[in-house]
Amino acid sequence: MMQPNLIAERYMPIWNAARPFLNVRNNDEHTLVAYALAVQFLKVTPDADPDVVLPTILLHDVGWKKVPQDLLLLAVGRKPTRPDLVRDHELYGVEIAREILTELAIDGIKPQPILDIIDGHDTDNTARSINDAIVKDADKGWRTTPHGMRTIAGWYNVPLSQVVLMLQERSNPHMLTPAGRTLAEANTAAVSAEFKIKDYLGHGPEFDTVTAQEDTEW
Repeated sequence: MMQPNLIAERYMPIWNAARPFLNVRNNDEHTLVAYALAVQFLKVTPDADPDVVLPTILLHDVGWKKVPQDLLLLAVGRKPTRPDLVRDHELYGVEIAREILTELAIDGIKPQPILDIIDGHDTDNTARSINDAIVKDADKGWRTTPHGMRTIAGWYNVPLSQVVLMLQERSNPHMLTPAGRTLAEANTAAVSAEFKIKDYLGHGPEFDTVTAQEDTEW
């Protein structure tokens, strides 16, 4: 059975234009998974506008391309030392996205609502609109997916259990919609349950685990 395309044909020009700016820090992969989450969130949020949400997801992280690559991991994690770079990538992202959207001029897709969400998608934890909330939940919700957890663990060479702790402490509480909150809490609960399989059954997957009291510098 042939799988349907992930990105709707309407938004493919945006993806093609954004892709050269996304080939840093797994942003291209992250964007595709976040797009899939946004599509699902839209199905249960009839008041949201796909022509705002989906282009924004495709463009929200293009600004990381202008941030020095050796500093990227200092901007995120449990103890980021360069949070200023998060704001920088939003501002760069607005500039790049404006150029892309202006050049493409896709009928019915208005640049300003998209740019308004990119400007603050990481540094403002509030929902300024339902479209903003879905974008933020799809973006942060990626961290709780299997792909997101594996990717983050690989960035910092830390156990998966530390990633789960980070999500429970810093990410899950900031989910803005019922669908996003359910996704994040269910995903982290499922992985936490995997850690306990061996305790209950005497066999199961092996994990390097940490407790909530342990601290790390990543």
